[in-house]
Amino acid sequence: MQIIKDKEIVEDNWLHLDDEAELAAGNITVSLARWQEQHETLANHESGLGLRLTGADPLEEVVPDLDSFSLIVLDFPAFTDGRCYSFARLLRDRFGYKGEIRAQGDILHDQLFYMTQCGINSFEMANPNRIESALAGFDDFTESYQTTVLKPAPLYRRNR
Repeated sequence: MQIIKDKEIVEDNWLHLDDEAELAAGNITVSLARWQEQHETLANHESGLGLRLTGADPLEEVVPDLDSFSLIVLDFPAFTDGRCYSFARLLRDRFGYKGEIRAQGDILHDQLFYMTQCGINSFEMANPNRIESALAGFDDFTESYQTTVLKPAPLYRRNR
């Protein structure tokens, strides 16, 4: 499966495990519920470990364990659900998370620029047929007026 990572199309090397699935070798992601239930076992996983979050998950409970995750996947079940935009911004700005943050789900072309401004750097589109055309979404805008993860100063304070 292909994803967009750092504005390029790449092959995804992560396996998203259901809560009932057996642990697998390689890079895996798990839900918050599974992480909380199997914390010690998962912390010793030999490959990359990722965490999947929904907008309803309590982000504060994850903060002490952020160093355990190479990837955090934020679920966007509908393009109208923007709670994970806030999660991405908090992860980058307040909690200093440096790993990969991936948007997964119902992601539209015109949301990509804004998602990157919040700190999301990879995208797993619900419709993989749109991945090629989605790349243009990163160039829809060149500036943002407000502060972002990528540009911490507002437009009026940036040198032109």
